[in-house]
Amino acid sequence: MSQGRIIKALAGFYYVEDDHQIIQCRARGKFRKDEIKPLVGDFVEYEVEGDNDGYVMNVLPRHNCLVRPPICNVDQALIVSSCKEPDFSSILLDKFLLVIEHLGIEPIIIISKMDLDEDESVKQYVKDYRQAGYRVYEISSKDNHGLEELKTVFKDKVSVITGQSGVGKSSFLNALDINLKLETNEISKSLGRGKHTTRHVELLKMYGGYLGDTPGFSSLELEMTPEELAVAYHDFAQFSHECKFRGCLHDSEPNCGVKKAVEDGKISKERYEHYLMNLQDVKKKEERKYG
Repeated sequence: MSQGRIIKALAGFYYVEDDHQIIQCRARGKFRKDEIKPLVGDFVEYEVEGDNDGYVMNVLPRHNCLVRPPICNVDQALIVSSCKEPDFSSILLDKFLLVIEHLGIEPIIIISKMDLDEDESVKQYVKDYRQAGYRVYEISSKDNHGLEELKTVFKDKVSVITGQSGVGKSSFLNALDINLKLETNEISKSLGRGKHTTRHVELLKMYGGYLGDTPGFSSLELEMTPEELAVAYHDFAQFSHECKFRGCLHDSEPNCGVKKAVEDGKISKERYEHYLMNLQDVKKKEERKYG
C-alpha cells in the first residue's frame, strides 16, 4: 500500500496527493460501517486499481480535527484582525486564540489595514501579544506593507485562515502574490474545480505549504471544560505550573501563578479579564448541560 494526503474531498471521491501526483480514490465500505469519514488533510494508506484510480484503505492517526470547516492535521491558523473598519476587537481575537490553541493549532496573528491606524492605538496590543509569545504580523494590502515577510510562514505547514467578517482576508490573500493565483488555478484545474457547485474543502499549494481553501471558522463556540480553558492559552498553561492548587481556574483561588503573572505585568490585565469572561460562559454552559 502507498501513503498520501487527501487534499480534496468531493462527491464521494477523495483526491490523494502522493509525491506530486494526484490519485482519485473512493473509500472502502468499511469506513461507513465503522463510522469513520476520511477528511481533507488526512494522511491515508491507499491502493491503486486501474488507470490512476484507487481506494482509501486506512486513515492514519490525526493530530487535530476541525468540525467547521471539516479539515484535519492543521499546523497553524492565521487570525486576521483589522485595526479599523471594523475596529480592532481584542475580545474577539482572544476568543479565537482560545479556540485555536485548545485544538493544538499554532495561532499567527495578522493585523490588517495598518495604513488606517492613524493614532497607532493598536501598537500596544501588538506589543502585548508579542510579549505573550505570539507571532504577530502587521500588514497593509493597500501598500503591500509586511506581505513579503508573511510569505515565509506557509512553508511546510498546513494553514487555515480565519477572522471576523470584513477584516480583509480576501484582500490579504489576493495581495500576497499574483503567482499564487496562477498556482491555485492550476491545482484547481487539475482537480476539476469549477465543474461542480457542491461546497467543498480543498488544500491549495501556497509558498511551499498548503492553505485550506475554506470559509474559516463558522463557529466560535468554546467546546471545552473550565479546566481545559484554564490551560488553553500557552502562557496560562506555563504559569499554571506555579499555581498552588491542581486544576486551578485562576479565578478566586489563592496562590495562583497566572494571577501573579498578571500582577507582574507578564500577562496583560485585559487578556486576563477576557479570560474570566469566557470562563463564566463555559461554567454556565456546563451548568445547563449537567443541570
